[in-house]
Amino acid sequence: MAIYQTGGYRVKPSAVDKVKQAIKVFVRYLQENEPGTKMYLAWQEKNDPTRFFHLFIFEDEAAQGRHGESAAVKQFESVYSPELVDGDVVFTDYEMITGKPTEQQRMKAPTRVKTATQSNKKASKSKNGPRR
Repeated sequence: MAIYQTGGYRVKPSAVDKVKQAIKVFVRYLQENEPGTKMYLAWQEKNDPTRFFHLFIFEDEAAQGRHGESAAVKQFESVYSPELVDGDVVFTDYEMITGKPTEQQRMKAPTRVKTATQSNKKASKSKNGPRR
């Protein structure tokens, strides 16, 4: 079962550029090495650039565990941890209620079940023969 999680934190103003660069390196690693990390987005607040918010979706608990134990996470933590302001990263778990998938997610999704209307139209065409 998928795991939906966020992480939010604030860093010292002097560390913003360093942390942004570390995020880019970290996410590149995730893209190339963590197929079980289905989504990882890192956002920076517009009105307060010292605030960052990460959204992640892990395929399952095993994928989340592999992510958390990776050398890349430890490296990323070594960059941002000394720069934190207002306490540690706040991680929050969520349950998915519904959503709008990206085009890429739709392309990978299994074929959708036909609606009753679509099925009825197809059935009426086959009963009456081909239309000309």
